[in-house]
Amino acid sequence: MDVSELLTEAYDRLPDLVRAAVDGLSPEQLRQQPGPGANSIGWLVWHLTRVQDHHVAQLLDTDQIWVNGDWAGRFGLAADPDDTGYGHSAAQVAAVRPESAPALIDYYEAVAARTGSFLTGLRPADLDRVVDEAWDPPVTLGVRLISVAEDDLQHVGQAAFVRGLIQAD
Repeated sequence: MDVSELLTEAYDRLPDLVRAAVDGLSPEQLRQQPGPGANSIGWLVWHLTRVQDHHVAQLLDTDQIWVNGDWAGRFGLAADPDDTGYGHSAAQVAAVRPESAPALIDYYEAVAARTGSFLTGLRPADLDRVVDEAWDPPVTLGVRLISVAEDDLQHVGQAAFVRGLIQAD
């Protein structure tokens, strides 16, 4: 297995996990917070998708999917390319209002398709390219791709956990 296949294997697991976390839930369930100040399923899946969209767009030096079309409108938000959810207050979490589970799934699948295309053909030497010099040590492509996958996996797991909590009520 080469590096491209390995990364593709990791990222290809996410769409099924996203669908399992949100499929069949109502807009109210997607927005339900399991406790005061806690993240909703809708916010968690929106955030993990925004992080992947934002970071992969930077790697490709292209616009984010979020700012094209009416993605933001389907979440009750502005198409702000800098808003990925990092540092959101409780009020900002509550303001993420996906219109439906398909809105989350469709946005994630659009982002995942672009990420999959990017991963195709990566070689080991590509992973050593520095993509962000703002950190010490500077962030390489390999580190960035692992960081995004790790963030996405954590948040989709949290979304699945919250689903269990709200469905138990």
